[in-house]
Amino acid sequence: MDMLTRDEIAAARLTDWRKLAQGLHARYLVADFAAGARFVTAVGDAGDATGHHPSASLGTGHVDLKLVTADAVYRDDEGTEHLVEWVTEQDVDLARRISEIAADHGLDADPAAVSVVELGLDTARSATVAPVWAALLTGHPGSQGHGSPGDEIRDATGRVPNLWFGDGDEHGSPGQRFHVEVYVAPEVAERRIAAVVAAGGTVVDDTEAPSLTVVADQDGNRGVLCVAQAAAKG
Repeated sequence: MDMLTRDEIAAARLTDWRKLAQGLHARYLVADFAAGARFVTAVGDAGDATGHHPSASLGTGHVDLKLVTADAVYRDDEGTEHLVEWVTEQDVDLARRISEIAADHGLDADPAAVSVVELGLDTARSATVAPVWAALLTGHPGSQGHGSPGDEIRDATGRVPNLWFGDGDEHGSPGQRFHVEVYVAPEVAERRIAAVVAAGGTVVDDTEAPSLTVVADQDGNRGVLCVAQAAAKG
């Protein structure tokens, strides 16, 4: 099944859900564990009916859900097909059904609360170093390039954050190679950056904002605030 573009995802108008990193994410507020378990069971039944399921996490007062297709089709500029982890139409359809189930259970969504953390490593030799990080993070060589046409490390079980590789100088020795990527809902991005600045941090680079905003702490350690944005209309 073909991966959807950012514009196609935005056009679906999934009010309960936010596109973060590779998938769709939602948080529903529940009164107690039993209510959350009943909701997850109903979501599971809906997934059984379609043959597609979200991942679910039941916490205190909330249920977090993620929808992503493990074998979405991505075509590069040469037309070569790759299987990647990304949002497809089946995720959008199930997201709509889950929203209906939540309404039936009297549950409210809290889309501003969803967040995803990934890791970034700047290197000129991703193919060389990736096996080391695959072994360390997941213990499985197949996690290198899993759900990605590149060398990114993705744990199929979701135990650890994804690790992607950015461009780095092969001969340079930058002060920081690792950084944290924090994906948030669009409506909270400005507040999150303001909180960083109020805490003593600085905005290092906002030329790609709101999609990417680079911030730093007082010691110069950098992080990136990420927001999934549909393409601007001309």
